[in-house]
Amino acid sequence: MVDRLVIAAPASGHGKTTVATGLLAAFARRGVPVAPFKVGPDYIDPGYHALAAGRPGRNLDPVLVGEDLVGPLFAHGAQGAELAIVEGVMGLYDGRTGAGDTGSTAQVAALLDAPVILVVDAAAQGRSIAAVVHGFRSFGTVRLAGVILNRVGSDRHERILRDACEEVGTPVLGALRRADAVAAPSRHLGLVPAAERRAEALASVDALAALIATSVDLEAVAAVARSAPPLPFRAWTPVSETPVPGRPLVALAGGPAFSFSYAETRELLAGAGADVVTVDPLHDKALPEGTRALVVGGGFPEVYASSLSANEPLRESVRSFASAGGTIAAECAGLLWLCRTLDGEPMCGVLDAEAVMTPTLTLGYRDAVALGDSPLAVAGTRVTGHEFHRTVAHPRSGLLLSPAGQAAWAWRGADPEGFATPSVHASYLHLHWAGRRGIAERLVRAAAA
Repeated sequence: MVDRLVIAAPASGHGKTTVATGLLAAFARRGVPVAPFKVGPDYIDPGYHALAAGRPGRNLDPVLVGEDLVGPLFAHGAQGAELAIVEGVMGLYDGRTGAGDTGSTAQVAALLDAPVILVVDAAAQGRSIAAVVHGFRSFGTVRLAGVILNRVGSDRHERILRDACEEVGTPVLGALRRADAVAAPSRHLGLVPAAERRAEALASVDALAALIATSVDLEAVAAVARSAPPLPFRAWTPVSETPVPGRPLVALAGGPAFSFSYAETRELLAGAGADVVTVDPLHDKALPEGTRALVVGGGFPEVYASSLSANEPLRESVRSFASAGGTIAAECAGLLWLCRTLDGEPMCGVLDAEAVMTPTLTLGYRDAVALGDSPLAVAGTRVTGHEFHRTVAHPRSGLLLSPAGQAAWAWRGADPEGFATPSVHASYLHLHWAGRRGIAERLVRAAAA
């Protein structure tokens, strides 16, 4: 049993991350073991959650892993915690386009039987906030337990807002004024990840903890979380039933340029029998000695293109590893790093492709099928993944440097995407490996072979 609540909002930009991160930090600083979660495929917010809570931030995404796995993954991530705080995605009822509330904060709240606290940006509202709150409380089946007001202008403004919420029987649990000390910088794909500004991010989290402690009734919030009933879920486990023997070494890219990775990826690799070691492509000069597979997740290599290019020893190490048949799995940022160039800067040259930034945002869930055998999947495997990028990788020959190469995935309404050979898989598609644990097992078996 773990106390739990969901932080939601009418729409993006109302302050969910501010409130969720601040609550995590405030309770942690009171000595309460807290477990942080984020609805959806976001990688950046969990980084701030982790700084606040002192443990990994985890994602709950019914689209990527299936709704039956949301509860067990929650139970896994909440082990050892007394309080779990789940930050929602977009607006409370916003989910996968054309699929109702599938993938929405409301769906996850229902799956976890968790009460919801609504964060409302009240900067330009008065008594009308009552209509907003009443509408969200009456639409759908989630239990709206209270409201936290954000960007309140004055004591008088706060009184108007509190009176309005009282009219519709919804308690106000806190009111936040504008505070520049807790702002986080943004760029082309959202907030700058905490891994790229750790000292400043820690200062922001400390400021958030102080702000929330003085602006929110933490006892009332804790009471809301305690109202959640016991959960029937057994915790998910990353340990394979038949781990690969021999403990093959898998290098997992990390550091500021490659900070997008679900916590379960490392756990699944280890659970499948691998020894997992982090490699930082900005600073490490070679793959770890004995590396049998390389996994490169997402991040912002376009921001660090010059520095990644300048690390020629590691680029050569990766290129040699690939040429010798080493197992490589790369997604999005990893794909860019494996190309010949990124915005004209030399990269690893594993893929016969050139990547460039574009003004166009590519975003959304994809139901994909594997076009050929690769370290991640056999031909015909069906997965659901997520795209989120502003770059394009232009193949020079249409294939990998290996003549056995082909596209990795196909999905409706798009050309075949990515690159795949029996030893290399590189694609824009982000996958949550917990939704298909055979991915980690297959990769570790390939590494051992």
